[in-house]
Amino acid sequence: MGQRHAGRMAQGDAGPNLVGGSHQGHGRQMARVEDQLRRRLNGRGRCLPARGCAGRQRATRRHSSLIGEWLTMLDKKLPSAPLAGVERGTSTPQAQPTPRAGLRRRLAELPEVRAYLMNGPMLLAVFLIAVIPIAYSFWISVQKYNLRQPNKIRFSGLDNYASVLTNAEFWQSLQVTLVFTFGALVGQVIISVAIALLLNEQFMGRGLLRSVMLLPWAIPGVIAGVMWKWIFNPRFGVLNGLLYSFGLIDEYQSWIGVDPALAMFALIFVQIWNSVPFNTIVLLAALQAIPRDLYEAATVDRAGVWSRFRHITLPWLLQPILIIMILATMNGLRVFDLIYVLTGGGPGDSTRVVTFTAWKKAFDALDFGTANAYAYILTFFTLLIGLVYIRILYKRGEIEQ
Repeated sequence: MGQRHAGRMAQGDAGPNLVGGSHQGHGRQMARVEDQLRRRLNGRGRCLPARGCAGRQRATRRHSSLIGEWLTMLDKKLPSAPLAGVERGTSTPQAQPTPRAGLRRRLAELPEVRAYLMNGPMLLAVFLIAVIPIAYSFWISVQKYNLRQPNKIRFSGLDNYASVLTNAEFWQSLQVTLVFTFGALVGQVIISVAIALLLNEQFMGRGLLRSVMLLPWAIPGVIAGVMWKWIFNPRFGVLNGLLYSFGLIDEYQSWIGVDPALAMFALIFVQIWNSVPFNTIVLLAALQAIPRDLYEAATVDRAGVWSRFRHITLPWLLQPILIIMILATMNGLRVFDLIYVLTGGGPGDSTRVVTFTAWKKAFDALDFGTANAYAYILTFFTLLIGLVYIRILYKRGEIEQ
């Protein structure tokens, strides 16, 4: 028996040397050897009359250990990864994945690649809708692009920008834009803070008032302009009717068509009316985040209303106020629909802002190169003012929790 086992082990040591060729050859050789060993094990495991079944059990355990050692030895001697697709006890190996398929699988498992694949359609839409028009408008701004002279369209570099910056019309419209923006900005901040403080108090009907407040903000700028144009109408406007019925005026007045200062005030008022609801909601959310313990401690220390507002409320509101100022500045600098509908830049040029001037250049004079130069100069001013806001107010608005 020992000699036969030694002979089998000698044959097993020589087995790996007989295995050669491709990975499929390795798989078939392993399966064939395993089948042979199991058949020999079954043949040697029969019960003998003299020895009984105890000898069969010992032989089964011994041959099972022999199979495990022999297969482990083959796995170590064969080349790398020849048995990855071979199932034990089968004669046909499974298909091996190609390197290209494995690379695709590994790339698909990366979170960054998956994020780009999922956001790819939206990024493509943004590129087509936003990036390409912006790049094309900049390309037009560096050309002499006047549709009244189509044969003279050519690249001009920064000539359009130099022409705009040396034109008195641009500086006049920029001055009007800054006046409008500053008035709307100051009015929005003051009125929004006051209304937010009011709505932060407990009183009956507070929820209904918060809901009603959002209505002006939900109205688009064009519709708001048309509505207020009817209200300011000098002949049958609601404003003149109310003031006349209360005896505050002796006769109907023209609010937006004669007096430049009154027209600017009317525009600023409508802009504030349209923007205050959103600003109030932002400030109200910030007010409700202030810990009540601070107010209780200030009350114990006998701090007055102004002291509590100055030392507790205002520091917590600096960052929301910064957001409101940035949004109000951007909306004021790029306002067009309200001016177009309500005053048309008049009376005279007293309400002619930069965006309205650019529109006149593009669609009246058909000078699209100069009009796009107006737009990009205004964009630069907006970016510069936004950076100034962040520089001055951002660090002052930090609150240590």
